[in-house]
Amino acid sequence: MTDYENNEEIKIFREYLRIPTVHPNIDYEPCIEFLKGLAKDLSLETNVFRPAHPKKPILVMTWKGREPELPAILLHSHMDVVPVFEESWTHPPFAAEIDNEGKIFARGAQDMKCVGMQYLGAIRAFKRAGVTFKRTIHLSFGAEEELGGIDGMKEFVKSEDFRRLNIGFSLDEGIASPDESFPVFYAERSVWRFFFRIRGNTGHGSLLLENTPGEKLRVLLDKMMDFRDQECQKLVNDPNLTVGDVTTVNLTQIKGGVQNNVIPAEFSLGFDVRIAIDVDHKEFEDKIRKWCEEAGGDIEIEFGHKLNRVEPTKLDESNVFWMAFKQATDEMNLVIKPLVFPGGTDSRFIRALNIPAIGFSPMNHTPVLLHDHDEFIKADIYLKGIEIYKNIITKVANA
Repeated sequence: MTDYENNEEIKIFREYLRIPTVHPNIDYEPCIEFLKGLAKDLSLETNVFRPAHPKKPILVMTWKGREPELPAILLHSHMDVVPVFEESWTHPPFAAEIDNEGKIFARGAQDMKCVGMQYLGAIRAFKRAGVTFKRTIHLSFGAEEELGGIDGMKEFVKSEDFRRLNIGFSLDEGIASPDESFPVFYAERSVWRFFFRIRGNTGHGSLLLENTPGEKLRVLLDKMMDFRDQECQKLVNDPNLTVGDVTTVNLTQIKGGVQNNVIPAEFSLGFDVRIAIDVDHKEFEDKIRKWCEEAGGDIEIEFGHKLNRVEPTKLDESNVFWMAFKQATDEMNLVIKPLVFPGGTDSRFIRALNIPAIGFSPMNHTPVLLHDHDEFIKADIYLKGIEIYKNIITKVANA
């Protein structure tokens, strides 16, 4: 077995994994101090911004290019990780243990502490080789991404601090791939989370009243789930489609009732909907409002999230950064698959500013374990990822 225990890059990665930046109530400061130390070792300028809350920082490392007036490259990752259920792990989730197959087990091993450290591994190699680049490179380490970036990148991109970075292109996280290919994400669906507040006649449970909330709930539930079935059928009918290409609909909450012999005055139905990039938002909203009327009316739609459509990043010759990225992957003979990301990342806030952004994590031959128990990445895949980033960063930073 290869001696990964003493590999410099693996040691740094494992140290990062051992910092428990886990929701809820994260203390980011130990992580910030760790990252500052890495930046100092690489002679990178460091700034810490707190755009939404003093306890929710974003750290930016900067390596100035030979032509700093050009739009810069952003290498983005996030520090926070989702909660764990330790009883379901075979290795302690914040110990970063390596087994005899070279698997490194830790929360954040795939999502996405690997990427942040792989960026730095590539920068470390460049610095030692005396390499310089035309464009300035910024490395950002964000907070609160796993909670939707609301107190993180969403607020940061609105700030003068972000504007001064002069970003022209961003790299962010992707997803592992169990086969030879590498997913490359150029767009995200729009997240809508909402409740139907369904009101109607109330009374004694022994009666057959008309226009009750339960009757309306049934109609609406059928409408939403029938639509869900239609989207599922699209995936069945066209094997080239992925879940990111369709609108997903999931019932997440049902609320209502006071006791078993009382017809309630209101029921609430909660849905998580991710709207496909080719769907007209107004038409979709008109459709669900029409369903409310067909169910009997007196139904309010209360939105928790209602994100606007964000234009996808162009994957053609009009995007010099995409052409540079593609040149790098072609030269390495990587099999890449352009896809719409099925979930949400901080890239949506970048793209909303008309800045091209690509989601990419160099983890092939790896099971998808983000947010799962026993999350791991193999050491050889991790180290190969640094080499992949070296080629990609070289191309885009000189584009």
